Amino acid sequence: MGGLTTRQLAGRRKRKSRKARRDQLQPGVTLQDRYRIVGVLGTGGFSSVYQARDLRFSNVTRLCAVKEMMNMSADPEVRDLTSQTFISEANALATLDHPAIPEVYDYFNEGERSYLVIEFIRGKDLEAMLSESDAPIPWTKALDWSLQLCDVLSYLHDHKPQPLIFRDLKPSNIMLDPHGRIRLIDFGIAKVFQHGEKGTMIGTEGYSPPEQYRGEASPAGDVYALGATLHHILTLQDPRMETPFTFADRPIHTINPDVPANFSNIVMRCLSYDVTERYSDAMSLQAALLQVSPSVAPGQQPMANIANVAAMSTPAAPPQQEQTIDAATTNDNTTGRHLWKFKCEDEIRSTPYVHKDFVFVGAYDNNLYALKRDTGEFAWKYPTTDGIASQPIVDENNVLYITSSDGVLYSLRMSGRVNWEFKSGGPIYSSPRILLNHIFFGSDDGFLYAINASSGRSIWKAEGSGPIRSSPAFSADNVFFGTETGYLFCLDFTGKLKWQFQAKRAITSSPAVSEEDIVVVGSMDGIVYGVDSNSGWPLWRMRSRRPIVSSPLIHDETVYIGSSDGSLYAINLFSGKKQWEFETNAQITSSPAYWNDAIYFGATDNNVYSIDTKKGRLRWKYETGGFIVSSPVVHDGVVYIGSSDHHLYALPA
Repeated sequence: MGGLTTRQLAGRRKRKSRKARRDQLQPGVTLQDRYRIVGVLGTGGFSSVYQARDLRFSNVTRLCAVKEMMNMSADPEVRDLTSQTFISEANALATLDHPAIPEVYDYFNEGERSYLVIEFIRGKDLEAMLSESDAPIPWTKALDWSLQLCDVLSYLHDHKPQPLIFRDLKPSNIMLDPHGRIRLIDFGIAKVFQHGEKGTMIGTEGYSPPEQYRGEASPAGDVYALGATLHHILTLQDPRMETPFTFADRPIHTINPDVPANFSNIVMRCLSYDVTERYSDAMSLQAALLQVSPSVAPGQQPMANIANVAAMSTPAAPPQQEQTIDAATTNDNTTGRHLWKFKCEDEIRSTPYVHKDFVFVGAYDNNLYALKRDTGEFAWKYPTTDGIASQPIVDENNVLYITSSDGVLYSLRMSGRVNWEFKSGGPIYSSPRILLNHIFFGSDDGFLYAINASSGRSIWKAEGSGPIRSSPAFSADNVFFGTETGYLFCLDFTGKLKWQFQAKRAITSSPAVSEEDIVVVGSMDGIVYGVDSNSGWPLWRMRSRRPIVSSPLIHDETVYIGSSDGSLYAINLFSGKKQWEFETNAQITSSPAYWNDAIYFGATDNNVYSIDTKKGRLRWKYETGGFIVSSPVVHDGVVYIGSSDHHLYALPA
């Protein structure tokens, strides 16, 4: 059976919306003596969306969007379903608080029509963009959009008290605002998810997953719809015009060879017919997409992690090394130089740690490396059984600790031999922290652990309501950490909860605590929060334009933090007001380091930056061969930082 032609599809849409157009409100009509219709934004079978002016703001022009649902069916069941759909959308939107979701202002009924008043989003939907384009959307732009969509879908799938399934993700329901931010619109068929529950088949042919035709809705269904949307924008093949569920016959990289194979494979997994073969939810999909980098050439896969490496009690032989001590070619005084660089077998995303004559760093090749600090000469390595994204740390007894995504906390001697291992219930991305002969760290199993540093035994564990990828911070009496469910927790040193503060999105950023008892942390909602450390009371908020993963640095009453909007911010510790902003051309997930009136950080444009702290001016930058999410450490005038090009760099500060 073939798909619909463009003419057939257009004809069906025209017939479906003909009656709606006849009954549309005309410009100048005023609803509720408040909302004056300006024009029509869109129409559907039972609804229209208008642009309107809110007359209560008489001195300014405040625009809003008014969605109208006509309840004119003679069938009582259809009338009831239409009414329930309207109430469902109003109630669903009223409980949501996310930058990508329009704010709901009002809802009311007039005769046979129901109205929902929401935030007016300026911009263009993706379907309109596709219709105007003769070529597929560049894959790097599609990747950025997909990460933004995963963020808002994760918010919906984690919604409390019950997950919310969007059920109709498609290009026409995705807006791109003038700032390049994705906005999700039309929640008319969003549904509370209950395991095992079935309902009416609803959605859009071509984008809806097969199980949704059977009345089943789950987070994996939204993953399928996102995959179908990405397939459309990367290939320009409209799924509504193809035979249903034939994506497997049309792999993306065979249609658009510019798309890297790893990105294509992720999207194709989203489109699996069998729901169990897809990513289970948007958070799992986002984790996979974050491994796709613009630095990977089209058609190539990044080097795979070395799996199932047996733990070794003796140091391993050195890998192939680059131990050069030279200057990079410079064209001007804004380019830095490296003292040495050391090559690992995979990306370095973790933060190095300097102790005496050594620098330690973990890599995605599963190894912890020990290098000579002055020369970069290889000393030894210790293999875990999965990639290392966390920072190692050394205690006063010269014992080294490192966590791995294999879920284990390792205690090592300075020779690289293991003392003990402690296994948590999930992958570990949180860096270990030491206080009072105890090791503190979070795990994806949702617990913060306190481990005896001498024996490796668990003293206590505290539940954090979700995965903990934030690294803990301390005050004199408390432990602070964030969770992927958006909470900032404060515990005493017995693991007892003292207070909790909730952001709008995940807190992957690690908190920083000032001497003035202010806890500062960033969130995926794009906000930097200043919170009273004793009460959990919010003192201030500073909003960036995109999610924040970078951890804050506090120095001399100033907070420094990066954002995925491409800027490093300097913020007043007490007021939360921005002092200056330094803009790069890429996302900043690296956390800043301070030395001698300068701030150092990396960005996904492959550069390491040195910025003057007083005015936020560039001192120098150094370009590596890959994007940088590693955070730098500065020791004795040398900056140590890793790159996705597999190298650890030593740069003069």
